[in-house]
Amino acid sequence: MTLQSEAVHRLVLGAVGVGLFLAIWQVIGTYRLAGMTWPPLTDVLAFIADPSKQGLFVRAMLASFASVALGYVVGILSGVAAAMLGQVLPIMRPGLDRLVAVIHAVPLVALAPVFMVLANRDLTPPAISALGVFYMIYVATTSGLKAASHTHRDLFTALGSSPTSRFLRLELPAALPALVSGMKLAIPVAFIGTIVGEWFGASRGLGLLMVSAMQNFQIPLLWSAVLIVTTASLALFGLMSLFERLVYGRFQ
Repeated sequence: MTLQSEAVHRLVLGAVGVGLFLAIWQVIGTYRLAGMTWPPLTDVLAFIADPSKQGLFVRAMLASFASVALGYVVGILSGVAAAMLGQVLPIMRPGLDRLVAVIHAVPLVALAPVFMVLANRDLTPPAISALGVFYMIYVATTSGLKAASHTHRDLFTALGSSPTSRFLRLELPAALPALVSGMKLAIPVAFIGTIVGEWFGASRGLGLLMVSAMQNFQIPLLWSAVLIVTTASLALFGLMSLFERLVYGRFQ
């Protein structure tokens, strides 16, 4: 099976899986197999398409997606910077590893109230998002920086390359596949961190809509917000998967 046919095969299987899931969702909602709290997919789509709800959803989406983007970018930059620091200065690597492990061990839900006290409540969602992304990127980058073989390292040393030149020309390009994989896996983490952060008092956002819908038993609004977040996360995950294939084909 060629790479192109394998990609088409995976795309078809993915489309069939999504279609089957949506069909099951519609059946469960139509026949009330899960009670009144599970509406049909058509009802949720109609609620989202309602012109009177457009302004509400647009404002919430802009706030949430802005927090996701900010947290994602900050998390990537800080994760790559920390991993590069540990690679360039090996003496700092054990300390950085322990610090990242401690940060990851603390539940994000427990950190949200702390961020609300220390910073503006609208900064809590991107901050929680950035922490989750930071861990994923740090682990991926540190693993990728080890991908260069000892043979290539010895060759660069024998040719008189400086540590900086070896890092930029050998170790960093070798780490790109792992880094892009980490960026792909960090996309849903960024969305989760943002939604969790918005649950703790953001002024607007899809997470706030979810909390309000749960408190007021607005089932269509709840499922609409969940569907929007899920669709956006899956779409970005799919796009990053395509980019990942390009990077693996070029650098691996």
